[in-house]
Amino acid sequence: MSSFTRTRRFFVQHAGGFATLPLVDLLVRDGFFAAQAADGKPRSLLAAKPAHFPVKAKHCVFLFMNGAPSQVDTFDPKPELDRRDGQPYKGPLAVGSNGRPIGYLMKSPFPFRKHGQSGLEISSLFPNVARHADGLCVIRSMYTDTAAHASGCLQMNTGHILIGKPSLGAWLGYGLGTANENLPAYVVMTDPRGGPISGASNWTAGYMPAAYQGTLFRATGAPLLDLAAPAGVTPQTQRASLDLLRDLNEEHREFRPRESELAARIHSYELAYQMQTAAAEAVDLDREPAGIRRAYGLEQKLTADFGRKCLITRRLLERGVRFVQLYSGGGHIEDTWDGHNNCISNHTLHAGETDQPIGALMDDLKRTGLWDETLIVWGGEFGRTPTSEGVGKPGRDHDWHGFSMWLAGAGVKGGQAIGATDDLGFAAVEEKCHVADLHATILHLMGMDHTKLTYFYQGMNQRLTGVRGNVVRKAIA
Repeated sequence: MSSFTRTRRFFVQHAGGFATLPLVDLLVRDGFFAAQAADGKPRSLLAAKPAHFPVKAKHCVFLFMNGAPSQVDTFDPKPELDRRDGQPYKGPLAVGSNGRPIGYLMKSPFPFRKHGQSGLEISSLFPNVARHADGLCVIRSMYTDTAAHASGCLQMNTGHILIGKPSLGAWLGYGLGTANENLPAYVVMTDPRGGPISGASNWTAGYMPAAYQGTLFRATGAPLLDLAAPAGVTPQTQRASLDLLRDLNEEHREFRPRESELAARIHSYELAYQMQTAAAEAVDLDREPAGIRRAYGLEQKLTADFGRKCLITRRLLERGVRFVQLYSGGGHIEDTWDGHNNCISNHTLHAGETDQPIGALMDDLKRTGLWDETLIVWGGEFGRTPTSEGVGKPGRDHDWHGFSMWLAGAGVKGGQAIGATDDLGFAAVEEKCHVADLHATILHLMGMDHTKLTYFYQGMNQRLTGVRGNVVRKAIA
């Protein structure tokens, strides 16, 4: 064999001694050997993998309230704000974004009361969620690094304010794989009024193989467009065509082992074939009893969309899907939780759309036994100011200094509130919890050590939590 016909593959096969050790180290770090099955062929990128340590949680549901709900109107009662209603704010924080007008301190129009044996205080916006107060762990001291919706959604989903990083669901798929090869490991359902401002960057796989990215499902009709086989194509013909296509792609990939897009494409063809039956069956809500459909609010215009998404979520969890993310609020301003103009009507609408379905989902998870193996996360990209936006206008501006989110389900110590904002609800002051801390806690509840869940890229072991992040131990049962 002449020297100029030798490939890199030949060099790797025949080179020896210390010169190959750095290459072996890089391949180990990148998971090359771990990705090989016993027969030497590549394993599925989404093959089930063991957690770092035993936990109850097998699935995660992220209820994303796009647009940023107000903490002082939902899960963070402020008696001092009630007393100072209508007064100007004279504190140290720079209130107001993008030159928006600043009004006066505005108390919540939604009364809080204690619920459950724990006495957890929740506003009147969430009567159905409040029935599960003893299962909720409310983190009242969240904060983030940005006041913009696009970067805020990105940071809540990927840990970073810039696009191109893998999302939380991608990290869970990479770390744990899936329990059902006929459905995606990671499913996203957006609002019919539109998706979050930063779009698909919120469920991307970033620099990881594309197989880990989220799959967008529709809540009505076919879950995916063009999922059905063309008219006149029999299952046998389609199977034979896919087998031939797979063999040709695998032959092509043999000389391009690092082409993750090709590997994902091969996987997606097979997954799409399997989903023609599995996905259609999973979203067929006609199979559900009438009482369940009513409980989720499917027969009411206000709750029908989010109710369908919540009921589909339960069915996806039953079938082994690892991570499901539901968006409430789409488009911009009043179509989301972004209550600039009128926080009262805005939150009344969006809480009204979601409270009954979320309560029904929690009831159903307990009824089916999925509660003990499902982690639920609720929240938006940041919070809202305790001031009105303009004089005499009941809107609220963005507040990234302090806001509330909650966890529930598998492994969570419920019936408690962790941390606190100041007396008026502007900024986190006790047991502050950054987005990286929340992500570290979610990964921990799913059995993953956030410092060990790494992906080698650009010469570094990348992490969802970057260079920071601490598990909120008080949240763990």
